[in-house]
Amino acid sequence: MNKPKVAFICIHNSCRSQIAEALGKLLAADVFESFSAGTQLKDRINPDAVRLMKELYGIDMEKTQRPKLLKELPPDIDVVVTMGCDVECPYLPSKRREDWGLDDPTGKPDDEFIAIIKKIESKIQSLKAELSAS
Repeated sequence: MNKPKVAFICIHNSCRSQIAEALGKLLAADVFESFSAGTQLKDRINPDAVRLMKELYGIDMEKTQRPKLLKELPPDIDVVVTMGCDVECPYLPSKRREDWGLDDPTGKPDDEFIAIIKKIESKIQSLKAELSAS
């Protein structure tokens, strides 16, 4: 059986969606495939996100990921998760769609940034449990 494909979508695909993709691959690869993309691109992943993900999880997102546009996603996405940045994806069909309503931690102190990372981790675990049960 094919694993569901989950796409984490944000405007720039440089912070929250990248963190979600990385944590999805780390924590839920046995249940779903993780992808991320944006409607516009930054030239690199947020340096604080890169630094904190290395510190907290040993993940070097600069080596394993890069900012991507929606058109680079596989065509058969099962779950679309927007991060809370009011991204509309009417042209990205999926079986399920949800918004996680996360604040952008860019430019915030490490404790606030880490709080968002931990929220993403919790939401990944919940999504994994839900998709495992279905």
